[in-house]
Amino acid sequence: MDLKLIGRKALVTGSTQGIGRAIALGLAREGARVVVTGRTAARVDEAVVALNKETSGALIEGFSGDLASESGASALVKAHPHFDIVVNNLGIFEPQDFLDISDETWRRFFEVNVLSGVRLSRAYLPSMKAQNWGRIVFISSESAVQIPTEMIHYGMTKTAQLAVSRGIAETLAGTGVTCNAVLPGPTRSQGVEEFVHKMSGGKAFEVAQEEFFRTARPSSLLKRFAEPEEVANLVVYLCGVGSSATNGAALRVDGGVVRSIV
Repeated sequence: MDLKLIGRKALVTGSTQGIGRAIALGLAREGARVVVTGRTAARVDEAVVALNKETSGALIEGFSGDLASESGASALVKAHPHFDIVVNNLGIFEPQDFLDISDETWRRFFEVNVLSGVRLSRAYLPSMKAQNWGRIVFISSESAVQIPTEMIHYGMTKTAQLAVSRGIAETLAGTGVTCNAVLPGPTRSQGVEEFVHKMSGGKAFEVAQEEFFRTARPSSLLKRFAEPEEVANLVVYLCGVGSSATNGAALRVDGGVVRSIV
C-alpha cells in the first residue's frame, strides 16, 4: 500500500529507541521527512546516524531537548514551525506501590505523558487545519483500560491520553485532519527489558518473559512481548492518506491482552 507520505514532515517524540524509533524508521521508509527527538544530543545524534543507515535517501533530522517542559516545546516549535504529522510517543513508566507514589511523582508523570502531547498538538494543529490535512497520534497503552496495580499513576496518564485524543478529534469534524490513539500491549524495548528484569529478580529474559505472561498478563494471546516494529506498523498506517476515515479511535495492538471486544 502506498501511504502517500513522500515529502510530508513528521515529528516522533521520544524516538531515540523502542517504539518511537521504530515509528520514525517506518515513516522514513515511506518517504516522510522525520524529526527524531530525545533529551540528549548524543542519543539523538546516534539515532539519526543509525536510522539514516537503515534507509535509502531518507531525510532524518534530530532535535534534543526536554519536550515535557514548556521551554523545550517552545524551542522545538521555533526550530520547526510546521509538521504534517505529530506522533506523541514521549512517555515514562515506573513500577511503584500506590501508597508510595508522591504528589511530585503524580505531577511528573502527568507532565511527561500527557501535557507534552497536549502542548505539541496545540502548537501544530492550526497549520494542519489551515492546509486541511494532518495526522496526530497519541501512543497510549493497554494500561489505559486495564490499569496495572503496580503502576496506577502510569495507567492514569494513558487513560488521559485517550480522552485528549478523542476530544481533539471532535474538534476536527469535517476536516482532513485526524487524531487517534494507539494502545500497544507489552512491547520489548530497553526500558521494558529492565522493568521485567527487575520484577523477576534478575532472571534471564526468556525465563522472565514466560513468567510475566503467566502471572502478570495471563490474558495475552501473543504470549510474548511484541517487537517495536509490530506496533509501528499500525502507527505508520494511521499517518498515511489511506487512513482518512479513521478518526477519534483508540486502536489496540496489544497482543490480545485486553479481553473486551469493544
